[in-house]
Amino acid sequence: MNKKELINHLEDIEWEDFEVKEAKTKVPKSIWETVSAFSNTAGGWIIFGVKKERKNYRVIGVDNPGKIEQDFITTLRGNKFNKKITVKSKKYIISGKSVRGFYVPSVSAKDKPVYFNSQINTFIRTGSGDQRATMEEIDAMYRNSSFDKKDEEITTCTIDDLDTKTIERYRTYLKNIDPEHRYNLLSTRELLEKLRVIVSGKVTIGGLLVFGKEDTINNVLSDFRIDYLEIMGTSYDDAPSRYNYRLPREENIYDYYFSIFERLFKKIEIPFKLKGAFRDENQPQVAAIREALVNLLMHADYFSPAKPRIRVFLDRIEFFNPGSLPKDIEYILKEDFSMPRNPVVARIFRIIKLSETIGPGFHKMINGWETHYNIKPEISYDFDFYKIVFRFKGGGINGGIKLLEYISKNPGKRVVNFEKELNLSRRTIERWIEKLKSQGKIEFKGSKKTGGYYIKD
Repeated sequence: MNKKELINHLEDIEWEDFEVKEAKTKVPKSIWETVSAFSNTAGGWIIFGVKKERKNYRVIGVDNPGKIEQDFITTLRGNKFNKKITVKSKKYIISGKSVRGFYVPSVSAKDKPVYFNSQINTFIRTGSGDQRATMEEIDAMYRNSSFDKKDEEITTCTIDDLDTKTIERYRTYLKNIDPEHRYNLLSTRELLEKLRVIVSGKVTIGGLLVFGKEDTINNVLSDFRIDYLEIMGTSYDDAPSRYNYRLPREENIYDYYFSIFERLFKKIEIPFKLKGAFRDENQPQVAAIREALVNLLMHADYFSPAKPRIRVFLDRIEFFNPGSLPKDIEYILKEDFSMPRNPVVARIFRIIKLSETIGPGFHKMINGWETHYNIKPEISYDFDFYKIVFRFKGGGINGGIKLLEYISKNPGKRVVNFEKELNLSRRTIERWIEKLKSQGKIEFKGSKKTGGYYIKD
């Protein structure tokens, strides 16, 4: 039988991932790698009594299913693994032959890594196979196991190692955003102690990340940076260069936030709306991107060799976070679950009202973007990263083709004509104009008042 036919025979199983083993007369030794891999990644089903022959499956059955099941479960509850593993078991009869199914759940972040005999036997699931975890991947699991503690650790740094200008900007921002906040009355040291930036005279890792000097941060975390790239294409393949803008290094997280958000703000469509007597620029799609940026800053694993990264393509904005989510995204959204990886960083941003808790934060991202663009952000993740992608409606490759065709048929037209005729937003059109100009396909001729765009000879 093929995979589909096998699944039909075992239709009460939700097939996220599975591995078949013959296990005709005994528990196979290779099964422990799969148990470790499923435990450390997304979980999965192990099926005893089935033989895989290339792309097909043959049911051979288990000779003594009761004994094999008992041997398997006893080992998982014994001393072979560093954690006791509880599985869900199922019994099947297919063509008169006995088949056993065992669901191995993914364990919580605090219980990873799961391995057998020694740490070197730590496995992860990639595709449909088991792979031995690298030391970097194992280190990431250990960091995840103390998910909400790392940035509370104390460094040897003191208040003198913090950047006074950054602290002053923070204080000014707080006074402007919330003039009545009680923290405005505190001295600088008292404020930093309230924020858990300073504990017993020493700076915490989170406090150093937000307010520290670049050189001091790099003494504690090697090669500290947050990458921000703008790419004039929908991929690296169709872009004229790897990037047309890369944010220079900033002093600390606080500086990174404002520099990055200033760039991102210009990439988002913001229709003209009044809020009282002033233009409303804090619309849902803006709040969604702001929340995504702050979310990345307060949940990133800054000790990972990978770097937090924002990439702006012509058709989307991507936020890549080198650090796992504390729970599955479905659980976070359903329960409004909150557990920031960096609670000190999170508290600093929440005091100045730039962030929600993690659960409501994801709702703000999803609902805010969908409200304007009618597209839900795409969220993907594994044990050592998560990524959020915000796509622009009408900003893909077809937008560029439509614009090029229109200019070809209507030379000399201005941006205002493109908006009306092509039903594309000004921001989308401006992105594609820059793209087509950089490719040498179009050019602007004439004065700013009367000129227009033409196909370049």
